[in-house]
Amino acid sequence: MDAIADTEDRRDKAVRPSREEAEAAVKTLIAWAGDDPAREGLLETPARVARAYAELFSGYDGDPQLVLDRVFEDVAGYADPVLVKDIAFHSHCEHHMLPFYGKAHVAYFPEGGVVGLSKIARLVDIYARRLQTQETMTAQIADAMESALGTGGVAIMIEAEHLCMSMRGIAKAGAQTITSRFTGAFKDNATEQARFWTMVRGR
Repeated sequence: MDAIADTEDRRDKAVRPSREEAEAAVKTLIAWAGDDPAREGLLETPARVARAYAELFSGYDGDPQLVLDRVFEDVAGYADPVLVKDIAFHSHCEHHMLPFYGKAHVAYFPEGGVVGLSKIARLVDIYARRLQTQETMTAQIADAMESALGTGGVAIMIEAEHLCMSMRGIAKAGAQTITSRFTGAFKDNATEQARFWTMVRGR
């Protein structure tokens, strides 16, 4: 079993606490930070945080295969790369549970049809709205595209700023982390890789 499949298996087996237990944990963190969870301004904070987490981590409930389950075959023989770029996302670092955010650029060679463009953005969101590392997220998007579409090749590039690096620790605001993954024709052909980078950078 590869590392990504093992991670998915562990996530599937995770047992979720109740909403009440989650709110109690927030109260504990507030007290540990040095404040009083019973003061007026913080009384509703545990419930708000629980609701926010349900939204921020909704990717655990998403199924990448269902998102990509419909392919449009009537594309008049189009067989060149399809690129959806500048897909904005917000995620959370699994090491510090602080946000990282940026843009994803996803390209693929269609084989037998194309997928709806909004579906690619939904796929990015499914993986972004989980506790993540940028490296794992990049690989997961590529693997899901390959698995669901049987493409002739996928190219992924993600650029993001990590608040765990910009607001704590080394505190280098504005530093960008870039990850990429190539499969199929993109991996085997330097010309196609160059075309991808040119399309992403708009030159």
